[in-house]
Amino acid sequence: MKQDNNLRNNLKSIRTRLGMSQQDLANIAGVTRQTISGVESGQYAPSVAITLRLAKALGCQVEDLFWLEQDLPEIEAVLTKEVPFGQQFRLSLARVGGQWIAYPLIGKDAFRQDMIPADGETVAVDGFPGISKLSNPKGEGISQEATDKVRVRLLDDNIAALHNTVVIAGCSPVISLWARATERWHPQLRVQYNFANSMAALHSLCRGEAHIAGMHLYDPETGEYNIPFVREVLAGREAVMITLGVWEEGLLVQSGNPKGIKSVTNLVETQATIVNRELGSGSRMLLEQTLQKEQVPFDAIHGFEQIVRSHQDVAEAVASGIADAGISTASVATAFGLGFVPMHQSRYDLVILKEYLEEAPVQQLLNTLGHKFVHSQLEVLGGYDTTNIGAVVATIGN
Repeated sequence: MKQDNNLRNNLKSIRTRLGMSQQDLANIAGVTRQTISGVESGQYAPSVAITLRLAKALGCQVEDLFWLEQDLPEIEAVLTKEVPFGQQFRLSLARVGGQWIAYPLIGKDAFRQDMIPADGETVAVDGFPGISKLSNPKGEGISQEATDKVRVRLLDDNIAALHNTVVIAGCSPVISLWARATERWHPQLRVQYNFANSMAALHSLCRGEAHIAGMHLYDPETGEYNIPFVREVLAGREAVMITLGVWEEGLLVQSGNPKGIKSVTNLVETQATIVNRELGSGSRMLLEQTLQKEQVPFDAIHGFEQIVRSHQDVAEAVASGIADAGISTASVATAFGLGFVPMHQSRYDLVILKEYLEEAPVQQLLNTLGHKFVHSQLEVLGGYDTTNIGAVVATIGN
């Protein structure tokens, strides 16, 4: 085996996620531990036979393990709208009429809220849409139990596509970026992103409504991110926590920071109006913890009970002048052209029940965390550290 400086691999992160040592993988693949070490460090490029053995041993595709890193080409494109001079922007590109067109991803254009195509519809039973007779045999109105199960008429006979869907509950806009990037390697894989704050996502995972829950909660008593909350909610169920990165959280303020807001306590002094997030969100928890630490009463903050439901909603409220400030992330501030007052670095983790880890669609999605394109999509946002992306930060319940 010879060294290939353009060959990159995701071997170590996949191996450790599955709880294998180098020797364990070597035994299954029929190679030496030194071979595994050399491949992971990039000192050796494995032969085709060894590559296939490694992929089989790890239950994944060859392209999940290895890829070639090459210099990226540059093109000339036509902008569809004016952008501020001297700043870099993320762009969406398309080939239209024989030329490249560039769509700046700024403000609302950085987020899409499309109507989601349906996979099926409920079937009416005894006048009640979708309510099963088995759930409500007497037909005595709609009870909570009656609505737990519904009959569904599929709108497509492609059952395989439904089986090949990974559901993620979370609130981070980067999840959708990650999902879209994954489609480059696995066009048949579907990622359904259900918006939910950190605690709601965790409870959704517990209820069996999602494969993965994303969260960013800090426990000041233990100094740990997410782990204490996961242990409490999962109550002994086995799970793995994988980090998606560390992001900068703080106050979004209007461009140029006209009120001169410098801290949370400064909100009172400047008589600033904020928007707040709902209970269970990491942003609200950060605000409350900071106010308690600084001994500032919640009701001293004008707008504390003015609730919005997402990072985008916070940014839109500040950008439109409805509020002077709100808690969100540096990357969201950049996307909306807003000012940012840093407060805290928070680790965003993915929580996956161990029973889901061996499912092929989940493995395909997680394996892409090692790809450079995914890293670059997150890094270019700003205020986002992907150094340890894909690392297992905790195992729960064993």
